[in-house]
Parts: sequence; structure tokens; C-alpha cells
Amino acid sequence: MKNQFKLSAVMLIVIASLAFTVSKTNTAQKDGWVSLFDGKTLNGWHGYNKTGAVKNWEIEDGALVCLGAAKDAAGGDIVTDKTYANFELTWEWKVDKGSNSGVMYHVLEGAKYHSPYETGPEYQIIDDVTFPEHLEEWQKAGADYGMHVANDQKVLKPVGEWNTSKIIFNKGHVEHWLNGKKIVEFEAWTDDWNKKREAAKWKDYPDYGKAKTGEIALQDHGDKAYYKNIMIKEL
Repeated sequence: MKNQFKLSAVMLIVIASLAFTVSKTNTAQKDGWVSLFDGKTLNGWHGYNKTGAVKNWEIEDGALVCLGAAKDAAGGDIVTDKTYANFELTWEWKVDKGSNSGVMYHVLEGAKYHSPYETGPEYQIIDDVTFPEHLEEWQKAGADYGMHVANDQKVLKPVGEWNTSKIIFNKGHVEHWLNGKKIVEFEAWTDDWNKKREAAKWKDYPDYGKAKTGEIALQDHGDKAYYKNIMIKEL
């Protein structure tokens, strides 16, 4: 009888544990959040305009790490296998001293393009403080690169420390967040947006920012950068 009681108690614990796990899974599915990085592999990602194994990114201590193998701002970027239209994207990142990278969205692939930045707007990832060249405000961390600068709410962690970032894109309404603060907000495809686009480098890239759906990209700009906890929720 005593052994039967112990067995019943164990079974109740196991059942409760399974129920809690199922409940958590259902909640995650209900909330709509999906992980874009499993912390162990590059599953779900591929080299931009490439097939085959990715060699310039690897996994270190649960982080997706750009090794900085690209010689310029093209050739080493990776993109998601899936495309996204309206979404909320969150991630953590850090860079080495003087490093430069970026997160892009609505990226298009094809023979007419040689790099994601030709089509995809970019959340700038960079070492603002010790980058070896002068940076304009539109080139600094958190900016909508080449278009919209961060506001005075921006607080960037020191090099080597993890930052948390978020992009919200919802039917043209765009927000950039950094370490819990909204630092950029704008409307895409408006007259003001088009003026900024034509006044910047994008006048030479006719398809920049025009796609309403596309891939998420992580940039290899020839420097080491680290990403983890990459999550997305479609809106």
C-alpha cells in the first residue's frame, strides 16, 4: 500500500509537469512568437543569394556569431528562409571594439541584387564610441540607416555588453527600440519618406524599401558581431 501511494504521488507529479509544459507551449503558440535561432544551428538561415553551407557565421556559447569574413558590405550576409510582411522582431546583440553590422528586413534575393541593403531597410548595429571612422547620426546604432536618426532616449551599452533591440513594422508604421526605449518612429512610403530616400544613397537603388514582404537579414560587414534570442511575431 505504501509503495502504491509513492507511485501514485510520482505519477501525479509527472502529469502535472507535462500539463505545465503543454500549457506553456500553447501559450507561446497563442502569443504568436517564433524563434528564428535555436541557439545551436543555422537552421532557418542561408547565405544571401547562395546555397550550401554557411562558413562565415558560427555558434559560440549559444550566440549566432558573425566572424567578419566578408571583405566589404556584401557577400557574407545571411537571411531567413522565410519571408515576413508585418511583424515584431526582437533580439539581443553585442559587437567587438570598432565593429559594424546590421539587421535588415523586407530583403529581396535575385540575380539583379548583390546585397541585402539594396532592398532592405536596416536597423544599424555598430560601435558608436570607438568606430575608427567619423559616423554621421544616421550611421549610428539603432538608426534607420541612411534615413532616420535615433532620438535622445537612446542608451547604448558599452562594447562587449548585450543590448536588446526591437523592430516593429506594421502596415508602414515603423518603430526601432533599444534597451527598452523607443528611439526611432516613422511611416514608410509617405511623401516625407520618399524625400528622405531620394536625398540619401538610396536614389541609386531603385528597389530600396519598396517591398512589402521579404526576408530578415543579418549583415557581415567584415567585423565580428554577436546575436541571440532572435524572436519574431507576425502581425
